[in-house]
Amino acid sequence: MQHGSPDSVSSLPQREIPATTVNTDGKPVAGGASIAVPQSSGMGQLWSIACANPLSLVAFALFFLLIAVAIVGPSLVPYDPLASNASIALQPPSAEHWFGTDNLGRDVFSRVVVATRLDLSISVMAVVLSLVAGSVLGAIAGYAGGWLDALVSRVMDTIMAFPLFVLAMGIVAALGNTIENIIYATAIINIPFYARLIRSEVRIRRNSTFAQAAFISGMSHWRVLLFTLLPNALPPMMVQMSLNLGWAILNAAGLSFIGLGVRPPTPEWGIMVAEGANFIVSGEWWLAVFPGVTLMLAVFTFNLMGDGLRDLVDPRQRQ
Repeated sequence: MQHGSPDSVSSLPQREIPATTVNTDGKPVAGGASIAVPQSSGMGQLWSIACANPLSLVAFALFFLLIAVAIVGPSLVPYDPLASNASIALQPPSAEHWFGTDNLGRDVFSRVVVATRLDLSISVMAVVLSLVAGSVLGAIAGYAGGWLDALVSRVMDTIMAFPLFVLAMGIVAALGNTIENIIYATAIINIPFYARLIRSEVRIRRNSTFAQAAFISGMSHWRVLLFTLLPNALPPMMVQMSLNLGWAILNAAGLSFIGLGVRPPTPEWGIMVAEGANFIVSGEWWLAVFPGVTLMLAVFTFNLMGDGLRDLVDPRQRQ
């Protein structure tokens, strides 16, 4: 018998080595088959990425706080935001009126809290409309190409050629300063952001291997576009949505500030800042400061959320 042959190896006495498993604590346990223990879960990776940027955690915490205030705040405010009382007009912040009172004796804190629902509703609805319209236009233009792509691109360039706030002013002035028209105007000026983003993502991937394989397997062009190409554009769209929410709030507040937005006496941050600006010189600073700080905090939150979402959806952060 030759050394090193398979027969010689099999003829040697064999010793059984017990297999080991690993329990939930990571310690070996005798008996059983060996199993692989995942080192970290997907949620663990997301948490580690979020912890690496504490400002992102602050932004998400503020975001959920704004949502909670918008949902339950109007039912918890201590005073009616529309009830006036001339005997307590222009009182500074106190234990009874945390943010003071305005020139009509209305509680500023109650008005700021109630205005949160309106401002967030305007921004969310405007962003959703612009997202849907921009995604449809950009996806069709990017996938079809040719003259349709050129036409959509030129329309988007025309919209972007105007100062966007001035364009929103013109739309609201022409249609009337109602909440619905403010939403439409804000949505129109945000459509090019989504259309350009979706168009570029679809053009990059429309000739990719996985898109061609989906089409060869029997999927129609619409199904390839809807179920194969568009999901790849969701991560950058999430970041763009977060940024647009802040811009939409600023746009609505700016229109109200110049008198083309929500009409008084409806509580709205832009109106409150505009009304309070007339009293800053005389010393009633709280009328403009508190709604202005709340507006700034909301925009700051959405901008930070955009940075955090970018880190979470970036594949390079998952190494």
